[in-house]
Amino acid sequence: MYVGTLSFDLLLGDVRSLKEKRSVVRPIVAELHRKFAVSVAEVGDQDLHRRATIGLAVVSGDAGHLTDVMDRCERMVAARPEVELLSVHRQLHGDDD
Repeated sequence: MYVGTLSFDLLLGDVRSLKEKRSVVRPIVAELHRKFAVSVAEVGDQDLHRRATIGLAVVSGDAGHLTDVMDRCERMVAARPEVELLSVHRQLHGDDD
């Protein structure tokens, strides 16, 4: 069994309130969940208007499949025009850990 996690540090565009922030972050979280069947949530910077941290976890029996899903999730977030992807933290845990 393999478990992979991603943490996205995002800078949001022209956002002036937490309500506007939700309108940007929620669709990203929903699309990641729907398209890739991953567990995903906003996990940090909830009180900042223009920053967001999104955490994502994937479980798979195959390390190659896990890496592929994580790569596609990262590309999807990076391609969103309303956010700037500042950094990505990736971890992979296997049975040997």
